[in-house]
Amino acid sequence: MLDLLKTFAGCPAGALHQLVLPHVTLILYPSADSVVILDASTLDLVRVLAFGEIYPGTQHLNQSVSCVAVDSAMKVIVASIDTHIAAWSLSGARNDIWRIHSSLSLTDGDPVTALDCRSGLLSVGSQNGLSVYTLILENDLLTWSKKWEARVPTPSLAKFAPTLAFIATTSHHDNLVRLYSTTSGRLVQGIPHPRPVTDLMWRFSQASRSDDPALYTITSDSTLRIFLPVIDAPHRLQLHASLDLFSSLPFLIAAKLGSHPRRSTVVWLDKEVVRRTIKAVLASSTEDASPQVQRLREIDEEGWDLFVRALGDGSILVSAVANIDRRPPTLIRQFALSHTNPNALSQLPSYLYLFPHPDVTSLTMPFFDGQSAGLHLNAKGLDRLPHEESKIRKLVRTPAGRGVAVVRADGGEVWRVVEGGSQLARGIRWSNAEHVVVLDGGKLVATYSSETSVLTLHSEPISTLTVPSIINLFSAPSKTAHECIVGLTSDSSIVYIHIDSNPNPTLRLHSQNNLPLAQPPKLILPVDPMSWSRESSLEEHDALLSISDDGELSFWIPDEGTSSGWRCTGNVKTGRKNFALASCSSAKKSVLVVRLPDGQELTIWDSKESEFASGLEHRTIFSTSEPINDLDWTSTPDNQSILAVGFTYHVELLCQQRKTYFNDDPAWAICWKVDIRNYISYPIRDSIWLANGSFLIAAGHQLFLFGQTALQKDQEPLFQYIARHNGPLEDYHPQMLLQCLLWGKVELVKQIIVALSRVVKAVYEDPTLDFHWIAFPVEHYLRGQHMISDKKPSKRYNFLFSAPQENSLLDETVFSRHMVETLIEQLETRPLPHLTPNEHAHLLVLIQTTLEVSERIGRALDANGLRYMISMRSSPRSNGAIPRSTGWRERLRYRDIIWAFHSESQGLLLSTSTAACNGRMLWSDARALGVFIWLNSAESLRAHMEVIARNEYMAGDNRDPTACSLFYFALGKVKLVHGLWKQAAWNKEQAIMLKFLANDFTQPKRKTAALKNAYALLGKQRFEYAAAFFLLGGSLKDAVNVCLRHLSDFQLAVALARVVEGGSEGPVLRDILHNTVIPTAFREGNRWLGSWAFWILNRRDFAVRILVTPLRDIADALDIQVAEIGEPHYDDPSLALLFSQLRSKTLQTAKGTSEISGRSEFNFVLQIARVFCRMGCHALALDLVRSWSFERPSISIIAPTEPPPTPYATLRRSLALDPKLRRRSSIMIDMNITSPAPTRRASPDRSLVKVPTQETIKEESDLLARKAGLGSLFKSAKQDVQVPEFSMDSFSSFV
Repeated sequence: MLDLLKTFAGCPAGALHQLVLPHVTLILYPSADSVVILDASTLDLVRVLAFGEIYPGTQHLNQSVSCVAVDSAMKVIVASIDTHIAAWSLSGARNDIWRIHSSLSLTDGDPVTALDCRSGLLSVGSQNGLSVYTLILENDLLTWSKKWEARVPTPSLAKFAPTLAFIATTSHHDNLVRLYSTTSGRLVQGIPHPRPVTDLMWRFSQASRSDDPALYTITSDSTLRIFLPVIDAPHRLQLHASLDLFSSLPFLIAAKLGSHPRRSTVVWLDKEVVRRTIKAVLASSTEDASPQVQRLREIDEEGWDLFVRALGDGSILVSAVANIDRRPPTLIRQFALSHTNPNALSQLPSYLYLFPHPDVTSLTMPFFDGQSAGLHLNAKGLDRLPHEESKIRKLVRTPAGRGVAVVRADGGEVWRVVEGGSQLARGIRWSNAEHVVVLDGGKLVATYSSETSVLTLHSEPISTLTVPSIINLFSAPSKTAHECIVGLTSDSSIVYIHIDSNPNPTLRLHSQNNLPLAQPPKLILPVDPMSWSRESSLEEHDALLSISDDGELSFWIPDEGTSSGWRCTGNVKTGRKNFALASCSSAKKSVLVVRLPDGQELTIWDSKESEFASGLEHRTIFSTSEPINDLDWTSTPDNQSILAVGFTYHVELLCQQRKTYFNDDPAWAICWKVDIRNYISYPIRDSIWLANGSFLIAAGHQLFLFGQTALQKDQEPLFQYIARHNGPLEDYHPQMLLQCLLWGKVELVKQIIVALSRVVKAVYEDPTLDFHWIAFPVEHYLRGQHMISDKKPSKRYNFLFSAPQENSLLDETVFSRHMVETLIEQLETRPLPHLTPNEHAHLLVLIQTTLEVSERIGRALDANGLRYMISMRSSPRSNGAIPRSTGWRERLRYRDIIWAFHSESQGLLLSTSTAACNGRMLWSDARALGVFIWLNSAESLRAHMEVIARNEYMAGDNRDPTACSLFYFALGKVKLVHGLWKQAAWNKEQAIMLKFLANDFTQPKRKTAALKNAYALLGKQRFEYAAAFFLLGGSLKDAVNVCLRHLSDFQLAVALARVVEGGSEGPVLRDILHNTVIPTAFREGNRWLGSWAFWILNRRDFAVRILVTPLRDIADALDIQVAEIGEPHYDDPSLALLFSQLRSKTLQTAKGTSEISGRSEFNFVLQIARVFCRMGCHALALDLVRSWSFERPSISIIAPTEPPPTPYATLRRSLALDPKLRRRSSIMIDMNITSPAPTRRASPDRSLVKVPTQETIKEESDLLARKAGLGSLFKSAKQDVQVPEFSMDSFSSFV
C-alpha cells in the first residue's frame, strides 16, 4: 500500500566503489557519517550503513566518512572516520542482509587517509604512515591483527595488487607512485609522474597466464599511463604507453578540446566484464556479417583493452590498446575505435565507471559506432549540495501537503511535491532559524529568530515583521491569495499574520488575542487542515485545538464577530492528564498519548460527545521499550482519517475500521507498517504526510519518500484500502443485507440478490469479465415495504387442471429457489472479490435464509422471529452455517436472544432451533441459543427441559444417568432416573444410586440425606451432580447457587428456577435477576440483558429506559445495589429497533418512555445513525433519521367532519389513520390503575368533541409534556376499563 518511491540519501562527493553480486551490481559512496549503497542499474537505495552502528559515540559528532574500501571476494565493506575503522559484511540466504563485521581503532591523532581490503588483508594509510592488518578469529570475534607498519609519506590512495604481492600508494606531498611489499612493508619501487596522480588501478588478466601485474595510473591532466613489468626485472614496472587527447584524436581536434576548461575524464573498461558481455552479445546475435558484429568479434579475438574518455564538449571517445598480454609487450599499439557527436553527455562527469549489467546482452551496438543512441539513461540522481549532509531536526509542511520544509541542524531547504506525490523538487534554502513555516505549495517560506523576534518571509524582496516571543509557528489555509501564519506566544496568546500582495508578498499582523478560557491551556495545537484545505470554501472549519490540564479538548474557529476573535465549537472531556503528545485530524479526531507506569496509552477521541457517546473510540497500550515520538494525520478524499504513529525505527498507520454486527473488532486498527530498519539504522527524526497520500520520513540526513503504489498483485493503494475497509458498503455486502433484513426490508434484499445473480452469472460464464456492480439508488432504501413489489413468476396453464409449466420456474429475473441455488453454487466456485472468508460465508447464509423466509417460514414467522432466525443461521451450531474457522462465538448474543423473547412465533422458533441442532438439542446448544431465556410458556419450558434431559442421556454411548439427573430432578421425575440407573450396569455407582433413589424424598429425613450428598459432591468438584442432589433435597436456592458460583452458568440457574417454580414469578428467579443478571448487565454495559431482566421482573418501564437512558441514571433510580458500571455500548442499531417496538407496547413501557426527554431521544437517534455510518450502511442511516417518529404516549381524538357514520364506515376510516396512530392500535395494561368509584358514561356526543390542535413543545418542558401525555393515557385506560355500555361510536376514542 505504501512503497518506497524515492530516497534522498545524499550525493557522492568523490569516487564511487562497486560490489558485483550474481544478480545485481551495487555502487557505494560515503555521505556524511554513513556509506550509501545503491542499485547500479536503477539508483534505488539498497542500504545505508551508519557509522554509529559500530561507534555510537560518533552520532553526535559532526564528522564524515573519509575512506571506503570494498572486498569483493568476502563481500565486506570497510569505512573510516578519523581514527576509527568499521566493517560490514553481506550475509543471509539471499545475500541481502548487512551485518556488522568488525572494527578497528588507531591511536589518537593518527586519522585514516587511505583504505583497501582484499582477501582478509587490510591496508591502512594514516597520517603517520602505512600499515597492513590480517583478519583473525579471536574469542569467536573477528578482529584485525597488525602485520607491519611503515613510516611513509601520508598516503592518499592505497591499492593491493591482484596477486597481493604489492601495495601501490600515492601521496598529496609528491607525484610518486610507491610500491611496497605486502609481506614485509619494504619499498620496492617509486614511479615518478609529471603531475599529481588522481587514481590508480591494477590490471589482472587470465589470458596472460602470468602473475605479472599491470598498473594503470591517471594524473590530474586525465592522462592514463600503462606500466608493465620488464623481462629482466619482473618485479619492476616500466611505462609502456600513455593515453591522452593527442594520442587518440587528430591534432587540431585534440588542440581544440584541450583548451576546454575541463578537458576530459578517462576510464578503463574492465577487460573481464567487457569480455563476458561481448561473448553473450555474439552468442545471441544472428547478423554475423554486420559491421557491428564484426567489430565485437575482433575486440574479443584480439583481446584489446578498451578505454572510454568523456570530452569537454560532451562527446565520448572509445580507444583500444592491443597486445598488452603479449610477452614481451613490445608491440603495444593504441587507436581510436569511435567518437560520438558532441553533447552525447549533458555535462562532463568527474568520474566514469563501468559496472556489469545484470543482463549480459545489454551492450548496444551503436556504442562502438560513435552514435549517441548507443547510450541510454537509466536513472539520474540529484546534484550534490554540501548542506544536505547536515542532520535533520524536523519536517514542516504546507496545509495541503504540497510543500515540505526540511529543518536541519544548520538551516534547511524546501522541497515541492511533484509528479503526483512520487517525487520531490528542491526549492528555497535558508540559514539557521528556530521556527519555520512553508507556504503556497513550497513557493514561500517564513523563518522566525528568537534572538531578534523577527519573522522573515523569504520572498522577492524579503519581508520582515517584528512579533512577540513565539514558541510555536504553523501555517493555515486562508481565503486570500496566500496562506496565513499562526503563532503561539509564551503567554498562550494567538498571533494571526496575513500575507498581502501589493504587489509583492508582505507580512501584516492581523490580530493578537487569547482564547476565551478560564485557565490557560496546557497545549494549543493546529487542527490538521489536510482535508478541508482542498475545498474552495474555507468557512466553518476548526483551526485550533486546546487541551486543558485535566484533559478537556476544546475546538476553536476564527470568528471576527467575537471580542476574542475565536469561537468554541465543541468540547470533549477525556479525563486524561500528564499527556505527552497530542494531535487533531481534519475530521476532528483527536489522539492523546499519556505516559503510564506500565506503558504508553494511546487514545483516539471523536469530537461528537453526548450522553450516548463519551467520544472515546479507541484505546491501546504500547510498551515503553520503544516510545511514541510522533503523531501525524492525513485525510482521504472522502474525509477518512489516517493516523501515523511514529516510533524509533518504524511508523504504524492506524485507520478506522468499519464496525461489524457480529464481531467486536477494535474501532481502529493498524493497516500498514513502515519500517526503515531494512534501509538504515538511524532513528527516525520525524515523519509527515504529504499530498496524494505520500509519506515522508527523515532519518539522519536522509529522506525516504513512500507513496501509494501497488507493486505486488495482492496489494492495493492505501486510500483505496481505507475506502474499502471503512467506506460505504456495496448493496450486496452481507452486513448491508443483514441490516436490511433486521429492519424489515426483505423485498429490497430480494431485489439485490436478483441483481447480484445476474452479475455473477455473467462473470461465471465469461471469466475474462471483471466483476462490476451498479449501486442501487438511495431511493430504494427510503421506500416503504408496500412500495417494493415482489414480481413473482407468472404461472401458465395449458389446461384447467394441469400443473404450471416448469420453464416459468427457471426465470432468472425474479427471486426463486432455482435462482438462489444457482447463485450459491456459482459463489462457492468463484467468491466475490474483496470479501473475507467470513463475509463470504455470511453472504451465502443470508441468501439461503432469505429464500427460507420467502418460501416457508415467512408466512408464519413474525419480524422478531425472523431476526432471531437470521442470527441463529449465522451461528456455528446451525447446520450449514458459518464454519468455525472463519470466526464464531460460543453462543448467540443476548441481542439476538431477546428478539425471540419478544416474538409471538416461539413455537416455530423452537422447532427451527431444534432442527438446527440435528433434532438433538443438548444443554450446550440450548445455552448457546438462549432457549430458556426467550421461552415464555411454562408448559413449553417443562416440555423442552424434558427433551434436553432425554438428549443428554442419549448423547453418550454409555447412556450415563448422571448427565440427565439435574434436568429430570428439576421436573420432579425421580422415578424415571431410578429406572435409568437400572440400565447402567457399567457404572460403579449403580448399586448405591439404585438404593438411594428408591427412597421417598418427600420425607424430611431423605431430603437431608440428599443435601448431605450434595455437599459431598461439591467437595469432589462434581458441581452439576451436586446441583442435582440439591434439587433432590428440595433446595432450589442451593442448586441455583452452584450453577452461578461454580458452573458460571446463569442461564442454567434461570432454567432451573423457571421450571421448578413454574413460571417467572418465583422468589428464586427474582433473586437471580436482582443479584446476578442485572449487576452483570450493568458491569458489561449489556442493555439487552438488562432489558430482558427488567421485563421478567415486571419493571417494563425500566426495560425501555435502559435502552436509551445512561446506565448511571438507571442505577440511581433502582433499589438494587450496582457496584460497577461498564461502557455504555450505544453502538448497536438494533437498540433503536427494539426501543421503537417497546416504547408504547404496554402502560409500563409508555411510562418509561415518558421519562425520556425528547432531546435525549433525538440524540439517541443521531447516535444510531452515526453507528449505521460506521457500519458502512449510510443509506440506512438516512432512512432512520428520515422516517423516525418521535411518538408521545398520549391519546388523540379525531373530531368528525360529517354525520355519525355507520359501523363499517368507522372501521374503514380507522384504517386510514395517521401511521403514528396505526402503530399503537392497542396497548396492554400491565400495571394497577387506581380510579374513583365506577360511574356510567354515555356514548360521547361527536358534536362536542374538539379537534386537537398541535402545540409546539419546548425542550425545557419536554419531560413534563411527556408525563402529561402519560397521565392522559392512564386516564383513558381507566375509562376504557369502566365503560359499561356498548356503542360503536365509542371506538372512535380509542387508538
